[in-house]
Amino acid sequence: MNTRLNTEVLIVGTGISGLLSAIELSKTYSVTMLTKSRTNECSTSWAQGGIAAAMDNSDIDAHVNDTIINGHEICNPESVTRIIEQGRKSIDLLIKHGVNFNTDGTKLQQTLEGGHSKRRIAYHNDNTGEEIHTSLLKKAKKNKKITIKEDIMAIDLIGRKDALCDGLYAYDESNKSVITIRANIIILATGGANKLYQYTTNPDTSTGDGIALAWRFGCTISNMEFMQFHPTCLYHTSDKSFLISESLRGEGAKLINPNNEYFMKKYDKRAELAPRDVVARAIDIEMKNNNFKHVYLDVSFKGNEYILQRFPNIYNRCLELGIDITKDPIPVVPAAHYTCGGVKTTISGETDCSNLYVIGEAAHSGLHGANRLASNSLLECSVMAMECCKKINEKNITYNEKELPLWDDSYVSDSSDENILISHNWAEIRKIMWDYVGILRSDKMLNRAKDRLEIINNEINEFYHTHRISTDLLELRNIIDVAKIITKSAISRKESRGLHYNKDYPKVSYKYNKSTELNNTEKDFIMKIVSKA
Repeated sequence: MNTRLNTEVLIVGTGISGLLSAIELSKTYSVTMLTKSRTNECSTSWAQGGIAAAMDNSDIDAHVNDTIINGHEICNPESVTRIIEQGRKSIDLLIKHGVNFNTDGTKLQQTLEGGHSKRRIAYHNDNTGEEIHTSLLKKAKKNKKITIKEDIMAIDLIGRKDALCDGLYAYDESNKSVITIRANIIILATGGANKLYQYTTNPDTSTGDGIALAWRFGCTISNMEFMQFHPTCLYHTSDKSFLISESLRGEGAKLINPNNEYFMKKYDKRAELAPRDVVARAIDIEMKNNNFKHVYLDVSFKGNEYILQRFPNIYNRCLELGIDITKDPIPVVPAAHYTCGGVKTTISGETDCSNLYVIGEAAHSGLHGANRLASNSLLECSVMAMECCKKINEKNITYNEKELPLWDDSYVSDSSDENILISHNWAEIRKIMWDYVGILRSDKMLNRAKDRLEIINNEINEFYHTHRISTDLLELRNIIDVAKIITKSAISRKESRGLHYNKDYPKVSYKYNKSTELNNTEKDFIMKIVSKA
């Protein structure tokens, strides 16, 4: 039976951005948080490296400069500066909420990662994200003004972009029903879209849900062609999503090919400490030119004691798979890792709609440009959460008294074909995106992807509007929307810049020294979505 729920603040997502926002806003409002799976199945809890933070004012300009250089001239300088200026404040807030960073006595330890000009990465061993997420979740669960609901997935936003977003429809997996949720403030903190690719370092939940919701609602989407591929994902049949942290290369680990040859100097004088787009592309070329299935990352020369103390999580995970990293190199491949684009926002998460906010990886704040600097992600997530709460608390929030319609599924049917359609289309989309819209692209590849995605899109939409929904079907609907956005964005950028490399346009063109912005103008499509409500 479909039901209603009312809340003052609704937050979709339980990663660092969502949890920080909930904790801060609960001082004033009642908060409801939704997660489509379990609370720990998010990219935050999988993050290993750390959080980039200029801990003294003398490093702010250098951190800003490193970020803009890595962003290939299309970062928003104002956003970059404002976020980086709050690095120390974000670390202090996380410590206040119980996060334990590694210290040397009372001094915060900081490591080096690719693209940074100095050691400024605060970390907890090699599982920083897990430490942050565990600490924040523990605090949120103790807070009586925060309600966390698991296994509930957002379907669509309710209202009009040019008026107010009144709430959303959400699918309750436990009883197969739809909840109509009314809220005064809606915050999407749903993470990225990296599960669209065949190989990824992210959990299965990274299906671009918030980006798709905002797109269908009419919000502007920006820079989605810039999908970051992490250079070093573990290559193993039993564990295809385990990240081998950037910090190994920061501490001296070397890339070698199966012929036992160091190769990074051929591609960039910075070698293993080059930015991620450079290293990922170098590995991809090395593999394709030589028909290698993978390359290796070697840290064994650092010694047993150092490796066990600095990288215990990576050591133990690899050892479970029969790889002793104190003796053997680690087989690695590039994998989709981070969505640099997203819903166009301010650093406060403000969108085209006055009471709809998007923060964290789902947002495009202007920080990352054409390539994200290592460990700037958790920084952006924490600062955007702080700024979002500040902006909301500055406003005079109007109480939403509208009675929203219940979800109407009286005309849809069940189908025994659902699992086949979903699994087939899911696999095909991910293969298309990996083969044609991946690390190396061309006009022919992108247009081939566009045509094939359009056929799949029509099939999914027809099925969605005539059959009962499920979490799998909702995710499929979201990934086809986001796949089309990424491909359309990539087609429109006739150059190579940062994470977008088109073999037909191998050089940077200053004509494209700007962000890509797309608006959903398919009015008939929007009306079809609204009519289902």
